[in-house]
Amino acid sequence: MRKIALFALCTAAVSAAHAFCGFYVGKADANLFNEASQVIVVRDGDKTVVSMLNDYKGELKEFAVVVPVPTVLQKGQINVGEKKIFDRLDAYSAPRLAEYYDSNPCERRLYEMRKDAVPAPMAAAGAPRSSTALGVTVEASYTVGEYDIVILSANQSDGLETWLKQSGYKIPANSAKALAPYIRQNMKFFVAKVNLAEQAKTGYTMLRPLQFAYESEKYMLPIRLGMANARGPQDLIIYMLTKNGRVETSNYRTVKLPANMDLPVFLKQGDEFRNFYKAMFGEQAKKEGYRAVFTEYFWDMSWCDPCAADPLSTDELRQAGVFWVNKPEADAPPPAPLPGRPGIMPMPRPMPGGAQPVMLTRLHVRYTPETFPEDLMFQETKDRQNFQTRYVLRHPAKVEPDACPEAKTYLEGVRKRQEQEAQQLATLTGGDINAIRNKMTLPPAPPSKPWWDGLWGNGGK
Repeated sequence: MRKIALFALCTAAVSAAHAFCGFYVGKADANLFNEASQVIVVRDGDKTVVSMLNDYKGELKEFAVVVPVPTVLQKGQINVGEKKIFDRLDAYSAPRLAEYYDSNPCERRLYEMRKDAVPAPMAAAGAPRSSTALGVTVEASYTVGEYDIVILSANQSDGLETWLKQSGYKIPANSAKALAPYIRQNMKFFVAKVNLAEQAKTGYTMLRPLQFAYESEKYMLPIRLGMANARGPQDLIIYMLTKNGRVETSNYRTVKLPANMDLPVFLKQGDEFRNFYKAMFGEQAKKEGYRAVFTEYFWDMSWCDPCAADPLSTDELRQAGVFWVNKPEADAPPPAPLPGRPGIMPMPRPMPGGAQPVMLTRLHVRYTPETFPEDLMFQETKDRQNFQTRYVLRHPAKVEPDACPEAKTYLEGVRKRQEQEAQQLATLTGGDINAIRNKMTLPPAPPSKPWWDGLWGNGGK
């Protein structure tokens, strides 16, 4: 009997807005976390579209995925997507570095002009069969792309576990316990494995994402099944696409990560920023006892300020499952002239494809069976306050202490600022403050006068 390993992917069954000027120089993408799964959840009303990215690295014949779903899915509700949609969402929303350069305080005119300037925000641009002895029913079976898919129902968890094993699926020893809560909720089970013949036809060397659409009152993401064969804490990155507002969990704390603060400029070098972000996230998760869901990003996708990557086009949003967006402009009729003004056309839209009503919330959770005993439940809030995990590098101007009267005060301020940056970095990551200081390049110290200089004014001259 062929053995197929169960890859229980955790997926669904289913600050004030500032002018973020600056140049982005680095980001911490989802690939930074080795054990991270990525899921896209599109939701409006009771309609949901889920896309799950499989990062399975073993032999394809050993792959399978089991996902609880609220209803029996028809073939038209299942699709094989493209990984590039995940890559685009990741690039657009990933934690990032921005850098700024101080103006030279000795260039007085330019300095005063820049000091008084106010940065302006950018413009918005087969026949079913049953196994009664085990209490398992195969409700439907399909081949979609390179996947063979069956939809199961069951009335006992050990029966479902036995059926999966008898059918060639190698599953963890404690699967029955993990499956039981979903059976009690009368949920179905979406089971997919790779069809090797169809996979060979695609020309792809990696597994493409599975997508499915359904209707359910429950706005949830079952993660307990994914813990059945977990080795230590797991990371889950969720891209929530909604119409109106930020998404948060309703049964766990949702916390915004520390962001929009100055950090030492050496984070620009090599893997320093990636190492910082990984350590920082681990420290924050530990402080919360691995019991919180973290917000990494929230933004209206019709614009950005500025864009670390372009917002998704209308066509890309449709591929991600956003079913309410307009048709791509290439398919849409040309705009009509303004009423009463023949030949005068409306102004072009700020972003390619038009300003679409799509909000992106990026959530990141590190969880264990003990700290997340319940599946994730979500709610869309009315909050539309933009947020991003952005960290700022401020490069000091190259100026000698005696270059001009303003230089001394400026350099003293830089030294204080850099000490604050070092303290900030140590606090966020739990790192050694002295090791951080040793990596920093401090500006030249202003010349110090003897302690007695000026003691008697000019009387000693």
